Amino acid sequence: MNLWELLITPLGYDFMLHAMITTVVASVVCALLSCWLIMAGWSLMGDAVSHAVLPGVVLAYIGGFPYVVGALIFGLGAVMLIGVVRQQTRVREDAAIGIVFTTLFAVGMIMISVTPSQTDLNHILFGSVLGLGLGDVIQVGLVAVVAAAWMIIKRRDLTLYVFDPGHAHTIGLRPGRMRWSLLIALALTVVVAIQAVGVIMVVAMLITPGAAAFCLTRRFGTMLVLAPAIAAGCALVGLYLSYYLDLSPGGAVVACQGAAFAVAAVAGGVRRRLATRPAAVPALH
Repeated sequence: MNLWELLITPLGYDFMLHAMITTVVASVVCALLSCWLIMAGWSLMGDAVSHAVLPGVVLAYIGGFPYVVGALIFGLGAVMLIGVVRQQTRVREDAAIGIVFTTLFAVGMIMISVTPSQTDLNHILFGSVLGLGLGDVIQVGLVAVVAAAWMIIKRRDLTLYVFDPGHAHTIGLRPGRMRWSLLIALALTVVVAIQAVGVIMVVAMLITPGAAAFCLTRRFGTMLVLAPAIAAGCALVGLYLSYYLDLSPGGAVVACQGAAFAVAAVAGGVRRRLATRPAAVPALH
């Protein structure tokens, strides 16, 4: 089998075509958001929201309404709870985040275990990208387009808010409103990514591409291009590996992102060392 056949054979199956479209779309949207999360120091917040939406997703499944509704309610509710715990107790924000997201995640696990279902609800935890139908792909695409379009349209405001909230407020932006809009985008993006890799590994897709791009460049505009490119490439490589080696699709994609980060970290380190190496002094005769 030649290279062309290796590339084209999986595309002859609808389930692989749906999986590739969904995973690439989810990876690109997560990678865009990851750039702002990395620069804002919101990695732990991304972890919290991605796990806290689990009860909402299960309730959406039980009620028969779109995942995005339940995920938004519980994602934003988790953020409010974190604020309440932080303000009403003596614990720091990182501890408040850990308490809230682990509790909500545990509640979601309990709900999965007691919910009567004809299907295995573990796909919410680990993803089931190979089982997506055309309707699921369309739903993911619509949510992804909304989230990505908002981030692209508001990229300058978001970047200013992330780097200098004080200046953003001075020129008329409302930091509180920007924070909530970014959290809404986070919740929407989590819903998209859940379809591909499940709740447990969503945080990797929300952090790793942006971190890899950050290792390679210090220009934020370049990061916004590099991160989605890295994520899309890892999505395709991971799915091809899962097809030919019979691996978990979500696990393969996330593992490829981890490998891409390792390469980017090494390449970035080498580039920095070369840039800081003192110039050779010519010998005097």
